[in-house]
Amino acid sequence: MRIMLIQVFGFLISTVGWALVCCTVGMDYWRISYIGRQGGSWVIKAAWYWSTLWRACYIDSSDVTNCRDFDTLWVVNPATTSEKGPIQAVRALLLVGMFLGVFAAILSFIGMDCTYIGGKKNTKYKILLGGTLLHFVGGLSCFAAYGLYAGRLGSVFFTRLNDGRILRYYIGTPVFFGLVGSPFIILGSVLYAVTLYKAFTTNRGKDISTSKKYISPKKYKGQKRLQILQNRDNKDDAASTDSRSSSQSSGQVSRSSIILTERDSFV
Repeated sequence: MRIMLIQVFGFLISTVGWALVCCTVGMDYWRISYIGRQGGSWVIKAAWYWSTLWRACYIDSSDVTNCRDFDTLWVVNPATTSEKGPIQAVRALLLVGMFLGVFAAILSFIGMDCTYIGGKKNTKYKILLGGTLLHFVGGLSCFAAYGLYAGRLGSVFFTRLNDGRILRYYIGTPVFFGLVGSPFIILGSVLYAVTLYKAFTTNRGKDISTSKKYISPKKYKGQKRLQILQNRDNKDDAASTDSRSSSQSSGQVSRSSIILTERDSFV
């Protein structure tokens, strides 16, 4: 019962983590930069620059949004050429993590004890082990993607830039959601691993106990005693049968001798 509850809890936690990760891929404001009061004391101008993994946008004080989508999946043209590599790497890590997460969720659902599919317990445990490994690898891939993106923004933000035209971006809400969701996925895989460890140890203990029952010295001694007693009984039976046969043969001999003596006396 405890193993089943831990598996259900791990499934819920990992599902919440994957939901957060999948939501962040389509959310806006991965990074934000704000510029204000750039036109004098009586004229107030404000502008917001924000971007995602798929496009870069600009919003002014008139609430007009201008966006430029990235042309293809692997082509990025941000403000600085040094940001091309991290964005492409983040895209690749997130796609790989979500691809693994689909198969991990299916295998984990089949391998849980509360489901009636997957065959016997040993096969279900093997399926759950595969789902656990995929969950762990997918969670690490997503966590590496968000960590790389946040680390890149932090390094640019805290460095001293000589060029004032380069914007300093802040970390947006989707990155924080991803940094929370990825550990949830890893925690769910750890809970699955705990249940597998408990299941394997209990099965191993049962196998050892059953094997001890068959080779226990007490039972072996008892069997040996039974064999000795059976042999004694067999010997006693054989001796009794021999005595009976000998007594019968002696009786027959005595009778024959009596008959012969009578004949001799007659003669």
